[in-house]
Amino acid sequence: MTAVSSGPTFQLMETTVARIRAAFDGGQITARQLVEMYLQRIEALDRAGPQINSIITVNPKALEDADAADAAMRAGVTGKALLGIPVILKDQMDALGMPTTLGSVLFKDFYPDRDAFVTARLREAGAIILGKATLGELGGGDTHGTLFGSTRNPYDLERTAGGSSGGPGAAVSSNFSAIAVGQEGYASIRRPSAWNGIAGMRPTPGVVSRAGSWGGGPDRAGSLGPMARTVEDLATLLDVMAGYDPEDPATAFGVGRIPPTFTTSLQKDGLHGARIGILRTSMATNSEPDSTDFKNVTAVFDQAVVDLKKAGATVVDPVEIPGLTELLAKRAGDGTSAAFDEWTKRSKNPPYPTEADLKATEVYQQVMARRTGASIRQPSATAHYEYLLARETLLTRLYQVMADNQLDAIVHKTVEHTPTLIRDGVNPPYINMKGAPHLNTFLMDVPSLSVPDGLPVGITFLGRGFSDAQMIQYGYAYEQATMHRRPPASTPALTEVSSS
Repeated sequence: MTAVSSGPTFQLMETTVARIRAAFDGGQITARQLVEMYLQRIEALDRAGPQINSIITVNPKALEDADAADAAMRAGVTGKALLGIPVILKDQMDALGMPTTLGSVLFKDFYPDRDAFVTARLREAGAIILGKATLGELGGGDTHGTLFGSTRNPYDLERTAGGSSGGPGAAVSSNFSAIAVGQEGYASIRRPSAWNGIAGMRPTPGVVSRAGSWGGGPDRAGSLGPMARTVEDLATLLDVMAGYDPEDPATAFGVGRIPPTFTTSLQKDGLHGARIGILRTSMATNSEPDSTDFKNVTAVFDQAVVDLKKAGATVVDPVEIPGLTELLAKRAGDGTSAAFDEWTKRSKNPPYPTEADLKATEVYQQVMARRTGASIRQPSATAHYEYLLARETLLTRLYQVMADNQLDAIVHKTVEHTPTLIRDGVNPPYINMKGAPHLNTFLMDVPSLSVPDGLPVGITFLGRGFSDAQMIQYGYAYEQATMHRRPPASTPALTEVSSS
């Protein structure tokens, strides 16, 4: 083994996909060396040191895949947007050769038979699947699980990384990779993105296939989405993820509505002339508007509104959606096991024949008993019908408010509170998902993009269905105008890495 410094020619910390590509092209680094750098950071800072605890499984073939990427680059292979780029997956989506554990002892030995659609797209684009990240157990809540414990927030090790995509959020923030894929069915991409100081997006359902992921179709609330330290990397990753998949019929709605590339939306002056409505209504059922913490978040949000104006946006402040909180309280599932069946049928020997078998386990029941904070009523035919009516009503009212005020987007706090203490999440009363708005997933068919605003708690750009490119345009312009992203002190640069 020989020592290789990240050195003056290639800086690993806070690097981007574009910089990695340039380093490959310039011969400053190989894919193998890059993967080794990330693996050493995971060993030194995730497993040891501050013990961020964001990675469940490292791909045993990561170095082999890196060698293949290097060989492809030497052979002059082109047209692969992520060739040699490591990516981390939330352990809620399938990748051949690695278990899909859902962060639970219940699935620790489950090796799926097929890649998820998005995993396959990533491989086709030349990406290296570096590993699988922690999550709220069984895909919900803050990032605690019987298989791994708790993931730490790299900005404050006593606090949660959020969830349920807390592992990808903490890993990307800690520079264990440049990009990651999360999943959101409530606030599971945006909240951990905000609390970990990165960008995260839940695209409009129909942009990205959910095939091969727990909590995917046919319920459109669950969506896979990109997470990255920069909006540019997020858009680059989304380009690879997006596309029609016959296994997920919802993607048929995206045909003809997805741009050739989302990167054309990366305009520094992208907020000039945009009309942005500021939604200030507290939307999280477990928020405490009279608390100091809530007021501190509001103060940061107020400055973000000022920054939007400075970046050229016309701000309508505030806007109100009639009956917002009352309608949000109507959220309810339908109580079916369709999503479970769609996921497990892709493998010949799933660990549980039916969802009823899974729910009968003691661990499952314990996890559900600790999962508090989500404003979702117990499923029943009546409750689900009331939710469908409320969803249609609220979507109409949102669109009407946008039309009446000639708005291009709505901006609201990504999270209404700062991260909760881990000890409060793993002990009674199990504080969980505190301050997490879920307007976008309640409505289902709208995109949301969270970008850092400095605390970190984030601001969210929400738009009409399939306005994903617009949200990226506005988020990028805000990011470039403010440059709030700061790497956490707990996971600093390493002086050197080993390379064979």
